[in-house]
Amino acid sequence: MNLFAKLGREYRLFQDILLVKKWTGDISPDSDHLVADDYEQAVDKFSANVAFRFEGKSTTYSEFDETASRFANWALAQGLKAGDCIALFMENRPEYVAAWAGFAKIGVVTALINHNLENDALAHCVNISEAKLIVTGADQDAAITGAAGLFKDAPKVWSLGGAVGEDLGGALAGASSARPDRSHRAGLLGKDLCLYVYTSGTTGLPKAARLTQARTQGMMKSFIAPCRITPKDRVYITLPLYHGTGGLCGVGQALMTGATIILRRKFSASAFWDDATDEGATAIVYIGELCRYLVNSPPHPKERAHHIRTGFGNGLRPEVWEEFLERFNIPHLAEFYGSTEGNVSFINFDGKPGAIGRIPGWLKSQFAHVGFVKFDIETEQPVRGPDGFCIPAADDEPGEAIGKIGDDVRQRFEGYNDQKATEKKLLRDVFEKGDLWFRTGDLLKKDKAGYIYFVDRIGDTYRWKGENVSTNEVGEALSKIDGIATANVYGVPVPGTDGKAGMAAVTLDGAVDMPGVYKRLAALLPSYSVPIFIRVQPEAETTGTFKYRKVELVAEGFDPSKVEGDAVWMYDPAEGGYAPVTPARYEKLLAGGFKF
Repeated sequence: MNLFAKLGREYRLFQDILLVKKWTGDISPDSDHLVADDYEQAVDKFSANVAFRFEGKSTTYSEFDETASRFANWALAQGLKAGDCIALFMENRPEYVAAWAGFAKIGVVTALINHNLENDALAHCVNISEAKLIVTGADQDAAITGAAGLFKDAPKVWSLGGAVGEDLGGALAGASSARPDRSHRAGLLGKDLCLYVYTSGTTGLPKAARLTQARTQGMMKSFIAPCRITPKDRVYITLPLYHGTGGLCGVGQALMTGATIILRRKFSASAFWDDATDEGATAIVYIGELCRYLVNSPPHPKERAHHIRTGFGNGLRPEVWEEFLERFNIPHLAEFYGSTEGNVSFINFDGKPGAIGRIPGWLKSQFAHVGFVKFDIETEQPVRGPDGFCIPAADDEPGEAIGKIGDDVRQRFEGYNDQKATEKKLLRDVFEKGDLWFRTGDLLKKDKAGYIYFVDRIGDTYRWKGENVSTNEVGEALSKIDGIATANVYGVPVPGTDGKAGMAAVTLDGAVDMPGVYKRLAALLPSYSVPIFIRVQPEAETTGTFKYRKVELVAEGFDPSKVEGDAVWMYDPAEGGYAPVTPARYEKLLAGGFKF
């Protein structure tokens, strides 16, 4: 990159940072300007603009606010007050946002619950929020019925369009559409609770992350500047509204600026380009696997006929990134890194493929609360030196990303409703006695230019033959092989060996020469990183936000009796490639008969 290009990049980054500060600079844990105030200001400014396009119907900002006020006034009629909680268990629809926006008007906390949950998981999420009421939609009847008797304190169920529970639609029709008096949220500050947003639950039951008013405001405003959103934009959201990326960052990006949300009940690869083109989308919100699904889909006549100019999201792997932009003619994506509850976040403003953000030298003071520390894969703990303190990771060296906990809005960590879960995320005496840091649980690395790259999730990285293996790196290599659509990589124990052997659960979209895959991978990866086992699944097992499930796969391992008919292949040194795991090979494995 020549000098003028570098200066242009730095100037653009400087401008973007100024715009971010313009939108988020007044957010404070001690401010009495709350989420509901932001919503109401936007409505007053853009009342005639279209807030939502959903299934062929338009909702203006004014109509959206009236619906939100009906939810607020209905909740008041139920006797709820500031600090009480309502569990929102509903499919994607404009009323979803209006419900929790309305409850925020009166200081009522909303628990945003994954609408795919059932039985114990559903009851657990409702119970830990201590919800006074449950608000559901048209698609949740079976789940509510199935969890009956598991809810603590038996909160009353109100349904908007469903048959199970009280008739919320009728109750809302009779509620006032006038804004409730602001006195109902008087006394609340930015540090007070606004929402519960739950972890995805890839391992165990979901945890309820506590989102304050200030935290929610920050999430709703952070992506306005990177994508340069204006009232003319139309933001296409196919992600679930119970999740922070789509439901807070994406919704806020639009509704804080007077833009329009094009909302879909759920993501559909086959309908994506029709929706985006016909509805005039100019921006998208993505998860990495969503982009992979689109890249792996057959050509669509409208995939380059749209007007999408930008988008943001996370989890976009490098091997998909450039193909996605080039094939679909999208000029800019802002990849970000962060978690709903954490205090470490980055945004890739300039769009460098593969990077999740950048900390140039002139910005280091702004990220003094962020650190990268050496990490021991086997103990799953940061490495400490002779003085007992953690050791900073060098440039290009993977280390756990940590964030210093403080009172500033960017440094706060509110924790979970489960104190034990909160404690596991804390790291003490890191660089000096008495300091306290948040553990992201992710391995990242930073290069000399300041670009930051995701390496792997702690617990996913494993050791084999004395070396650390990144599941992310192995997954990228597998995805380069024609016929392999998705790859979910993890480590499994093998009798008679140290560490864990690599295993990949893959799905296919074409013919694959499985015996020959080993040689292809050996040319792409160090020998210790090439997986020993490959399991072929009909479809990938993911959470509602497209994150791969691994716990069940690890438990099933390579045992033919546990894989429910999926084909399992293993590296057989005698064959020089992958061979089917037959009963004879499996018995030989258990007896330690293979020398890998």
